[in-house]
Amino acid sequence: MGNSVAWPLAILLVGHRFLFLAINGDVTDDFTTVYSALRRFFEGVPVYNEVYHFVDPHYLYNPGATVLLSPLGLITHFTLARWAFIAANLVAIVASLGMLTRMSGFRLRSIVFPASIALAMLTETVQNTLIFSNINGILLLLLVSFLWCTINGKPWLGGVAIGVAILIKPLFLPLLFLPLVRKQWQAGVGGLGIPVVFNLIGWFLVPGAGDYLTRTMPYLAETRDFANSSLPGLAAYFGMPTGFERLWFLVFAAFVAVAVLGLLRFRNTEPFFWAATTSGILLTGVFFLSSLGQMYYSMMIFPMIFTVLGRRSVFHSWIAWVAAYLFLTPDTFSSTRWPDIARLVEFFRSTAGWGLLIVVTGVAVAIWFIRDLRSGSKNTNVPAPGAAETGEQKG
Repeated sequence: MGNSVAWPLAILLVGHRFLFLAINGDVTDDFTTVYSALRRFFEGVPVYNEVYHFVDPHYLYNPGATVLLSPLGLITHFTLARWAFIAANLVAIVASLGMLTRMSGFRLRSIVFPASIALAMLTETVQNTLIFSNINGILLLLLVSFLWCTINGKPWLGGVAIGVAILIKPLFLPLLFLPLVRKQWQAGVGGLGIPVVFNLIGWFLVPGAGDYLTRTMPYLAETRDFANSSLPGLAAYFGMPTGFERLWFLVFAAFVAVAVLGLLRFRNTEPFFWAATTSGILLTGVFFLSSLGQMYYSMMIFPMIFTVLGRRSVFHSWIAWVAAYLFLTPDTFSSTRWPDIARLVEFFRSTAGWGLLIVVTGVAVAIWFIRDLRSGSKNTNVPAPGAAETGEQKG
């Protein structure tokens, strides 16, 4: 019965997002910037020739990522290239949700899979990934593949997945913590080796590769005060005193540290919960505390949200769902009665959502630790029902 409702909704929402929202596009266009840079790569024109004081989307990928993405530039028909790129990201999102369904202990023919697709299509992060034609869908698939490999003892394959993700977006670098604490050194080799090797190749192949160091990296180091949902972005927008910004940085960094360290005791007994929650809080910390955080990054928190299907999850708390609404909602906020308040909510709702998730995760982990300590539990129980390695498939 449930599938007869969920699958039609999932299919119709996927079709609408691809055929209408994504194909129509928007003023914000991430694809043209990337495609133009890759065409310059093949034409022998310096790739990093952006005028960075304009607010248009800029090409910010390193030389190694340019080499990796270069096959897209071989498609000389722009529209075909764009549609294929959107389709690849859409397929990657659906595949990721399928993997997360299985990792949560449910069959693909259960209602969980189509329901997760339908719900994902309603979020800002999926809609704008497709509309802006960016690479977040493929990055989500790399992330989920890395988590699966970490949980199931496939460190070399996991290293390739996270290495490619780091090459494209270095914000994934903190996730090497996961295989490190499980003594999977091979993942570290791939995670660090792939970016190094590709960038060495790119240094010799990419026209004007040196400009990435002299022009692009200084721009990346700046904290912009527009289209930036991070804490430093909020501080720049309001002109927050440096000392006050650093204080808040330390407070939220402490919550992240408490959460990550407190979750370590679950890495063997509840591996999916541990890996998904730890990756989620690490990435949320990066979004919130780094120089640039954009709302559509929130797709990378999907694995953490899937833990709601297990016996233990931060998302068993209603407060976490308030946070999720703030960083996932596609709602727009405007008001003729309270224009200033509406403007702030529109610009910084994801900032509030990420910050709230960091706090609620730190508090939840601390409460679990105290409760287990009081009950004398050392968390030596068998893996929680629904853990991927039990082989149990529900639904």
